[in-house]
Amino acid sequence: MLQFFKYTLATILGLFLFFFLMFLILLGIAAAAASEDEVTVRKNSILELKLDREIDERGEHDPFEGMGLLGGLGTSKYGLDEIKASIRHAKTDDNIKGIYLSTEILTAGMATVEEIRNELLDFKKSKKFIVAYNDICSEKAYYLTSVADKQYLNPQGALELNGLSSEVLFFKGTLEKLDIQPEIFKVGEFKSAVEPFLLEKMSAPNRLQVTSFLNSLNDHYLRNIAKARGKSFADMKKLSDSMLIHYPEDALKHGIITNVGYFDQAVDYMKGRTGLKKDDKLNVVELKNYRKLAKEEDGYSKNRIAVIYASGDIVNGEGGEDNIGGTKFAEEVRKARRDKNVKAIVLRINSPGGSAMASDVIWREITLAKKEKPVIASMSDVAASGGYYIAMACDTIVAHPNTITGSIGVFGMLANLEGFLDNKLGITVDRVKTGRYSDMPSITRQLTPAERQIVQHGVERVYEDFTAKAAKGRNMPVAQLRSLAAGRVWSGVEAKERGLVDVLGGLDQAIAIAAKRAGIEKEYTLKKVPYQKTFLESFMSGMETSARMHFLKAELGEMYPFYEKAKKVQQLQGIQVRMPYDFNIQ
Repeated sequence: MLQFFKYTLATILGLFLFFFLMFLILLGIAAAAASEDEVTVRKNSILELKLDREIDERGEHDPFEGMGLLGGLGTSKYGLDEIKASIRHAKTDDNIKGIYLSTEILTAGMATVEEIRNELLDFKKSKKFIVAYNDICSEKAYYLTSVADKQYLNPQGALELNGLSSEVLFFKGTLEKLDIQPEIFKVGEFKSAVEPFLLEKMSAPNRLQVTSFLNSLNDHYLRNIAKARGKSFADMKKLSDSMLIHYPEDALKHGIITNVGYFDQAVDYMKGRTGLKKDDKLNVVELKNYRKLAKEEDGYSKNRIAVIYASGDIVNGEGGEDNIGGTKFAEEVRKARRDKNVKAIVLRINSPGGSAMASDVIWREITLAKKEKPVIASMSDVAASGGYYIAMACDTIVAHPNTITGSIGVFGMLANLEGFLDNKLGITVDRVKTGRYSDMPSITRQLTPAERQIVQHGVERVYEDFTAKAAKGRNMPVAQLRSLAAGRVWSGVEAKERGLVDVLGGLDQAIAIAAKRAGIEKEYTLKKVPYQKTFLESFMSGMETSARMHFLKAELGEMYPFYEKAKKVQQLQGIQVRMPYDFNIQ
């Protein structure tokens, strides 16, 4: 009886805490909604672009932002769309006299940074100023700050200007220690996604492709900086290759920055530009607030361009918030095709690829849509392998010079866990089957030569289909397309030179092309899909996931990491069109 009362009281207390928490959440949302329109910008203000959060394609709004509630809420990601909209709004806002760039922590891909940089360059046409201050300035951060009129670097700070690099982790030794045997099937000598499981270092073809596109990205980077700083490409190349910038004084000496100074000195400069005295307080409006004023509304014009965002791995089925479900995105394309008010479609792709089946499902819907209205692809940081697959059917492909694309190749992968289960865990497996191939595929035994041939044939069949469709989409002979394929990764510049993309530019250029093709250049609005969950919806689903993970960890204990790995492997079901794993440019 005592235990009964104990658990009853615990349950009541738990319910009380739950409802109290929900009350705080609803109170916060109500307060946030009430203050949504309270953002005001005083005269002679500075817009602070503090890019200290992860940047996604689309913004994520948190009603608790800035409240510091609930021990972790109140910090949302920035959307590339809202950053650009804020800069654009500031350009014509009479109360904004300039922009202060803060880029200490910049978490974004190269093409995302390019889009922001181009928007800043357009902002400068207003004759308003841009000031940047850094204690430490990374390569990506400097790419942004290079457009500033004044660039302050802390006297004890550092600026990175020594070229780009890429590291890949290899797991061959780990798998051997665990007695796990990978079963790999692929087409294309450059298809390096499987190399981490087979090799201890890059293959010669992989090293060749990475060297090629990395140098392409670096050259584009240096050319744009040279133009912004009034230097020659050769000078910038020498500074970077020889790593001549060691200290702030070196950066100043070589004209990479305008000032070695502290934050207060940068503030004093901005005060002077806004007509304030040294003792006056600088009027600053933060991006997290200003973006509310600059929010772009969809509008209600009958002429609409559907912008369909496809971000993350491509997976079968509906997918989730952070990936591209083949069924879900095919349905979005289908809806846009059937919507009479949608005159054109722009597919915004930021994906390294994934399931060949899901990619083909989306591809099919795009081919149907472009028979009825213009369909334009806009490539973001990455649109490779499956990401290229869903782009190749579009009328026009637009990519940034530093987009990573191509990787037209196919692979399949299984893991033989027989040795791991027996030698490491003491688990043996026996089976009964009605036919020779009844238990195929199996992860508890080695594949037979005949079974390997079956899988390899399936991979080759998908590759032939992939390249044939790509050739048709790019209006080139299959042989020519395959000479550019074999899983090879290209930069946007390299892809443009080889006819794999049509135009170098960003999302705005893709939308402009779509409007022109549809004949609605003078009047149109954007319809952004798929639907984004509200903060409350995301929070509640996050609570459910967190609770489930908590109980799983408690139940599985030390086996939980293996569960996590198994979940990731589940996403690799079927034949994959995916670019290299753990690809990271520094």
